Amino acid sequence: MGVFWHPECFRCHACDLPISDYEFSINDNRPFHKSCYKDLHHPKCEVCKNFIPTNAVGLIEYRAHPFWKQKYCPSHEHDETPRCCSCERMEVEQQVTVLLVERQALNESTEGEETGHNHQATIGLCLSEEQTVNTILRRPKIGGYRITDMSPEPYTLVRKCEVTAILILYGLPRLLTGLILAHEMMHAWLRLKGYPNLSPKVERGICHVLAHLWLDSEINAASATSSSSGSSKKGKKSEFEKKLCEWLIQRIESDTSAVYGDGFREGNKAVLKYGLRRTLDHIRLKGSFPC
Repeated sequence: MGVFWHPECFRCHACDLPISDYEFSINDNRPFHKSCYKDLHHPKCEVCKNFIPTNAVGLIEYRAHPFWKQKYCPSHEHDETPRCCSCERMEVEQQVTVLLVERQALNESTEGEETGHNHQATIGLCLSEEQTVNTILRRPKIGGYRITDMSPEPYTLVRKCEVTAILILYGLPRLLTGLILAHEMMHAWLRLKGYPNLSPKVERGICHVLAHLWLDSEINAASATSSSSGSSKKGKKSEFEKKLCEWLIQRIESDTSAVYGDGFREGNKAVLKYGLRRTLDHIRLKGSFPC
């Protein structure tokens, strides 16, 4: 490399740990552990999530959809891996059950799990163990301040992957339900994609960023509906939902808690600066938000 290093200063550019192995990798004149370099530069199959193997002559050979650019092992073209009938991408069988439940069922499932958007009272949950919960079987009648004829039934959840189910409190407004779902789906995505054990601040912070992004998209949709519908009732409803979106966004942005509030602000700053994909890549590698 043409330079000299103290042994303790010769560190991997990816993980920042000293390199003590006899063999290491170099990229752009920067040293890497061989394993760290492989994690960064060796393509992974988007179906089985393993490193794409080399072929008979030692070259990395993969297949890619010409439009989606989804990279996958050549073997998946012959092992009956299903393709989506709509977009033609290879499917990955990691289906996550989403259930609407009563408060009691949600509280009973909370112990030992990650709580959702509202950290003062649980209204959303991403489960990662087998449980039996009561889900809403029939839509209730709502009259005045009472909910009647609501019929729950037991639902047994069996864990087939790193995520068992997403539970959301029944009867919340559409926008709040969507916010919680976006937050919990990000929890599920992080677990399914094999991210390391993240601190609560980083994991819940990036989940709040996704909820915030979803609310932003709802504001834009409501604005477009209002402008196109003029003075119709639909336009008035969209204006109300726009104000509700603005309030939910303000509540996320002004949260004073160290985990949800500071976590969101640090995560949002990173996403605005580097984009979501690069921020997630940095979180996977370092377990923290990029500066």
